[in-house]
Amino acid sequence: MATQDPSQIAQLVHSLEDARKQSKGEKKQRFTCKKTTFTVAGTNNVTVDSWKFQDWDYKRPDLPTYARGLFTTRRRDGIPEIATRGYDKFFNVSETTNTQWHNIEKHTKGPYELSVKENGCIIFISALEDDKLLVCSKHSTGVREDTDQSHAQVGERWTEHHVSSVGRNIKDLAWTLRENNLTAVGELCDDSFEEHVLAYDQAASGIYLHGLNYNQPEFHTMSSDKVHEFADAWGFKKAKFEVFDDIFRVRSFLEGCAETGTWDGRETEGFVIRCQLSDNGTGPYRDWFFKYKFEEPYLMYRQWRECTKAVIGGKLPKIRKHEQITQEYLQFARRKLIKDPNMAKEYLHNHGIISLREEFLKERGLKGSEIIAMEANELANSRDIARNIILAPVATLGCGKTTVALALVKLFGWGHVQNDNIPKQKNKPKKFAFEVSELMSTHPVVIADRNSHQRRERKQLMDDIYPVINDAQFVALHYVHEPKGQLLSKIKEVTRKRVLERGDNHQSIRAGTISNHETIGIMDGFLNRFEGIDTARQPDENYNHVIELDVCASSRANLETVVKALHVAYPKVVPKIPTSEELDSAINAAMKNYHVETDLSYSYGGTQKQKNKTKAQNTGTTSTQAGADMDPATLSKKIEYFNISLPPKEITTVLNSIFQNSSDPKIAQLYNQLSQTRRLQPAFHVTLIHRASKKDNPQIWDSLADRYIKAHTSTPSPNPAQTPPTLGTARVRLERLVWDNRLMAFVARILPPGGDVDSDTPAVAPVSDADWPCANAIPHITVGTVSQDVKPKESNDLLKRWVEVGSGGNTGIFEAEIPGVKIVEGIVGLVMSRGKY
Repeated sequence: MATQDPSQIAQLVHSLEDARKQSKGEKKQRFTCKKTTFTVAGTNNVTVDSWKFQDWDYKRPDLPTYARGLFTTRRRDGIPEIATRGYDKFFNVSETTNTQWHNIEKHTKGPYELSVKENGCIIFISALEDDKLLVCSKHSTGVREDTDQSHAQVGERWTEHHVSSVGRNIKDLAWTLRENNLTAVGELCDDSFEEHVLAYDQAASGIYLHGLNYNQPEFHTMSSDKVHEFADAWGFKKAKFEVFDDIFRVRSFLEGCAETGTWDGRETEGFVIRCQLSDNGTGPYRDWFFKYKFEEPYLMYRQWRECTKAVIGGKLPKIRKHEQITQEYLQFARRKLIKDPNMAKEYLHNHGIISLREEFLKERGLKGSEIIAMEANELANSRDIARNIILAPVATLGCGKTTVALALVKLFGWGHVQNDNIPKQKNKPKKFAFEVSELMSTHPVVIADRNSHQRRERKQLMDDIYPVINDAQFVALHYVHEPKGQLLSKIKEVTRKRVLERGDNHQSIRAGTISNHETIGIMDGFLNRFEGIDTARQPDENYNHVIELDVCASSRANLETVVKALHVAYPKVVPKIPTSEELDSAINAAMKNYHVETDLSYSYGGTQKQKNKTKAQNTGTTSTQAGADMDPATLSKKIEYFNISLPPKEITTVLNSIFQNSSDPKIAQLYNQLSQTRRLQPAFHVTLIHRASKKDNPQIWDSLADRYIKAHTSTPSPNPAQTPPTLGTARVRLERLVWDNRLMAFVARILPPGGDVDSDTPAVAPVSDADWPCANAIPHITVGTVSQDVKPKESNDLLKRWVEVGSGGNTGIFEAEIPGVKIVEGIVGLVMSRGKY
């Protein structure tokens, strides 16, 4: 382990360069790597390269490395080497396939070392040639221009302090690390520099050493006892750890600590577990980490922090849990902010967060863990959670929602209202809500079995239920469809198979009678309209719980997920989890006993389809086949515009992150106005070209129209006017948010597949090298306009002015940076004109 193999390092760097920048014409990879070069202070222009993948990419099976925190360099003789090597990215329990408990039990072996998770920022300490110490934070080193002091600089000062405290010097430490080919990994905890969630006073501040990694491409690390020996020798603080040989004792220990969020008399964020992993459970084994994070009281503390920042910014705080105690805390915080005006400014710079919280807890005479325990007791004893619970699926056709619903009825005898059983009639949604309300008088839980795949449907159900049952508990059974760019292909394959195999055994879609094309057209309509749950905005923020389900999983697997989640959330309703045999039996009964007696298939076709039913049967055509008799070239003349549709949840999350922390009310004025007047766009897209620009940009229009014709020909739709085919996927990077007093828009960059997301090429540059050309001078996403009189197309005029005059001053234009690198995957499609076909 003490030496590096230059050929291995060269191959690693070559693979990383390939992931960063790929040659045109070669097959594009679906991940990209960011490279940042730093000049090391105190050297003769020695540089180190930092390599970073997006967090979600670390779940992929094909990365050249999984090191999170990797710096390479070249020696004076030109030979490449790893300068700094962090841990392989590790995940929380149940976050990935490997970290599911049953897989951990099957594929790992001890000893299991459980290190307490300190609450700070990660620091790497290693050495270059000439015994030069190199201190890095997660992905950077040295001085940052946007701050007085960087994490790496503070880490370097603390390193010097620790080493000198035991009578040794930095050069000795650097020699030892280089001689042994090691990177020391620690957690920088210093509230005077930066506060997180847990408090560290002056005596507790410093670098907590918790790892010694070999500078090798593959992950190899020392045991915790060796790390403690090293920390003692060099004056570092030590992260406490426990050792178990049995994984079942590990789980029992962790779940016991999680009940209070404490260990060894101290609140803690959780544990990192070090062990050995084998892909097949029999060997060979390799070093592997996973983590177990405690949910509370840290979520409560974080909510207090974000709510306080909202109050300082003049915004309404969003309270999702712990409502009563959070309201009491905010009353206390408001009094303190009024007494000390300087506190607000300090708080927004992450100072004074912990002291304000601790002062409130001291006044209440309670610890955070005690509050959580009291709330849990109140919740368990409350009659409200024993009834008036509505399980509301958010799904599309073929997800298995009715099968799961019938299985739940079989298991628990709950009420079940199936929207498909209600004939189409005036005010059918109100009839559906009425029947749900009626059943709640005799059942503790009612399943409101409807797709509710759009926000307006979810709002309607809540608006009609709450006046009748004001303490109703809404639980979403959310069949996850987003990001559509990654999930849609598999979802289509699975759900089409289910629906087509079911044939006519469905009230509202007679797949055995109508053509496959018509069935698929109906299903694609639901998929295109699907709006995933976003608890940051109405009406979804009213859900008491959201249970996320996998569309492609079996109904049996989803049933178990629902039952376990309800057992945790509502123990009086589901006091114990049914056995595997009981779950199997319930699913089998649901699938065996579901038979349709009434044909309500006109429900998906509208009243006009019902009127023309006889005519359709005689002629062999239906009104849903609008435009089906036209050839693709003729249909292409009806296209209104081409666009890239983007997931609303991802866009609104970025908007919230920009405006939640704004301390200037003027900055958030337009956004708040758009939110309060419901003038935010219900869906977001980048317009590639509108038919009005066709004459000015014939090449762009013709190329996209050709793609449409090919897509229509290869995947014909029974209703091409209403559900035209999608053309593919595209990656869009959000560059800037720009607004005035009339409208707001994101400046966007359409990325080539697998392209360099951190390219310095500005968004206003030509995009001819991208797969999806755009006719607009500046690709953009309109967020909203103040009234119907302000058209979204005016975003072009706003952004043109922004490029010419900038923002601030007397320009009347505002702009905001996007936090981090935000790339959104969207669906490339088109919108047809509304004329007759």
